[in-house]
Amino acid sequence: MDQETDRNCPASPPCFAHELELTENGYTAVDRDAAVTVARWRKAERERLVAARLAVSADDRSRVAEAVAAELSRLVGTDRGTMISLYWPFRGELDLRGWMRTEIERGMRIALPVVERKAHPLTFREWTPGCQMGRGVWNIPIPADGPSVTPDVVIAPLVGFDNDCYRLGYGGGFFDRTLAALSPRPLAIGVGHPSAAIATIYPQPYDIPMDVIVTGSGQAIRRGCGQ
Repeated sequence: MDQETDRNCPASPPCFAHELELTENGYTAVDRDAAVTVARWRKAERERLVAARLAVSADDRSRVAEAVAAELSRLVGTDRGTMISLYWPFRGELDLRGWMRTEIERGMRIALPVVERKAHPLTFREWTPGCQMGRGVWNIPIPADGPSVTPDVVIAPLVGFDNDCYRLGYGGGFFDRTLAALSPRPLAIGVGHPSAAIATIYPQPYDIPMDVIVTGSGQAIRRGCGQ
């Protein structure tokens, strides 16, 4: 299922979604053996890509993060009050916390994703400098309280990505479910180091592509347009 087929169709949970494929005649079964093969490949590829990311020097990550931040400022525009969901950096992800503060100074609002239940879409809570923080999944900091908010822009960290803007994440399916469930669909931007590029993630029916991939190269990859 891709964004051109149906942006608002809820994604199925991984325990069943890998058995379905959306065709013009509805959902049909897919090759389970192929799905298992892809799942095994993705697990190994995640391990390889995360290890490669952790091997990148702090200076290089900082340089890429600065370039990504400049590209993001262009992409999100200047409309004050825009709600931008970002992330707290984890396992060598690009650190964009400085950009979060800059965007608030520009009049934007920042949210962080919250995992409330497995196999369900993410929720979002607004973040401001100095707000009380708690610990979420994998001990990643999240705003400790506050109402749920709906982002206009979702910025998701990448483990890997391909030229069709498909994102390889950590395997939980949270962003796929979230993008499928949100209406209206927010602008979805994947961010990561250029070394995260791979030929394909072997997209499955439940994978939801990003609209744009940004890696600090100065040239964003847009869905359906390539470089």
